[in-house]
Amino acid sequence: MPDEVLTAPAAEAKPKEVKETKAQKSERLKLAKNPWDAWDEVREYAKGGRDSVAPEWSNLYFKWWGVYTQGDGLGVTGGANGEGKASEFFMMRIGLPNGILTSLQLRVIGNLTKKYARNLSDITTRQNIQLHWLTIGALVEVVDALTEIGLSPKGACGDVVRNVTGCPLAGIDGHQLLDASPLALELAHKLTANPEFYNLPRKFKISATGCPLWCSYPEINDVAFTAITREINGATEIGYTLRVGGGLSTEPHIAVRIPAFIPQDKAYDVCVAVVRIFKEQSELRENRTRARIKYLFMRHGWTAESMLEAIEQQLGYKLDPSPLTADPVPDDVYRDHIGITPQKQSGLSAVGASVMGGRLSGDQLIQLADLAEKYGDGSLRATIMQNILLVNIKNENVRALIADLAALDLRVEVSPFWRGAVACTGTEFCKLAISETKAFSKWLTEEMEGRLPGFDQQIKLHVTGCTNSCGQSWIADIGLEGKKIKKDGKLVDAFYFCVGGAVGKYARAARQIGYRAAAEDTPEAVERLLRGYLALRTPGEDLRAYFARTSDEDLRTHLAGAVVTPVERDAPPAGGRHAADA
Repeated sequence: MPDEVLTAPAAEAKPKEVKETKAQKSERLKLAKNPWDAWDEVREYAKGGRDSVAPEWSNLYFKWWGVYTQGDGLGVTGGANGEGKASEFFMMRIGLPNGILTSLQLRVIGNLTKKYARNLSDITTRQNIQLHWLTIGALVEVVDALTEIGLSPKGACGDVVRNVTGCPLAGIDGHQLLDASPLALELAHKLTANPEFYNLPRKFKISATGCPLWCSYPEINDVAFTAITREINGATEIGYTLRVGGGLSTEPHIAVRIPAFIPQDKAYDVCVAVVRIFKEQSELRENRTRARIKYLFMRHGWTAESMLEAIEQQLGYKLDPSPLTADPVPDDVYRDHIGITPQKQSGLSAVGASVMGGRLSGDQLIQLADLAEKYGDGSLRATIMQNILLVNIKNENVRALIADLAALDLRVEVSPFWRGAVACTGTEFCKLAISETKAFSKWLTEEMEGRLPGFDQQIKLHVTGCTNSCGQSWIADIGLEGKKIKKDGKLVDAFYFCVGGAVGKYARAARQIGYRAAAEDTPEAVERLLRGYLALRTPGEDLRAYFARTSDEDLRTHLAGAVVTPVERDAPPAGGRHAADA
């Protein structure tokens, strides 16, 4: 018998290692820790210095406390995977539910800004105040100081309910159907830092307003309540219409109107029901770029009717049908409450001042607090247009207040260009931005005031540093998205033009019309576009109506001054990262 040949058993093939996706990593880390319960870890980091901070805090957990790592000033340039380099500093958002502030609170924020944030703050498009240049040690000091005055950065960022917005004239405007600020404050106080809702698929934005102007932009919130009336047995009842699924970012979506009447005493429960529905959608946790509730409507087949059915299942009872087939939509009017607004309280007015790009120094914040006390009762309101209102001002003090505000470069009587300017953080501080925004927006505004001094239309001219629309370019008459192009052999800041966006009567996302220009050439392009409108408008035709009826080709030709081939809009950043939007 021949010798047997012995062979070693074949080695088992090692299973191929599957790399964890960004969504999977985020979900794993969120399950591992509720950051609201772990602030003591940050206190230890403050003792150990910036290098002691764990990566999971820098990249994720800090957001639950309204904190982002601050960019190095170059934006996305020089970074990797669609994100720029982080500096040793942080930026923090301070949540202001309904934008409500007291002079005491504002003075403290002003002093913190001077002490820790290099005397620089920004009002955001969600009625927050954002600070920059904070060290790891300053984070702890600022949070402690805010806690003492009843404020917090908790919930201003992260996969949670964000700052709840509302009308800055809530409770004082005689034209509102109801004062919705108690609802906004209840939602903010009960849902922020609520352990049941610390781990949502993504951010969740809520607005509640009784304002007839819809100044808090219900069309672009995840959940929005707007006041309506119905008649029952000859009596008028005021309640709410509910909208769900609004949002901007890289894929804009106008919120869906839910066909139900929401009684005032049921609004909180209805909102919680929607948050729970959102929380339970496991399919939204698979891809962070498509994790907002709007994608239930955009990609998963949900309708207004199926959302209503899911809400009623959560509530355990049926809601009454809406008395209206469509809500009265605000006309094409200013929605920012800039200027002088007589209050329903006799002898008092609200004074709204326009803040260029929302930027204020700590000194200005303190001076605003002083003026609120000098001419009123110390009450102030921040707005989603990055502006500030001083309320409960005695009528006889209004003109003196306006003069004192002007001395701070805070304008009550402004041009349409100044009034309609909005700008995101840009490359100055954001790691995801491609272009600088704040200084550019101010320069562009001043250029347009000089080029078209008699322009007679309201115009929203929004500047955002990348495709994420933190500057809300999708709802602007002219939305400018930051990019880079080569000009004269050099890489320079540039902007892609989106035209015709709006909320209210003409609510729609701006159109991508295929035109871009270097930053330095942008004023000339905007001037050509607006001169085209002035020459071609019909009697009484406003800017939004003109844009709506004018073709992309004609608008592009006006911008360029000649017939040009359309260019493609840039794709969202590599890796699908979303900006630190307000």
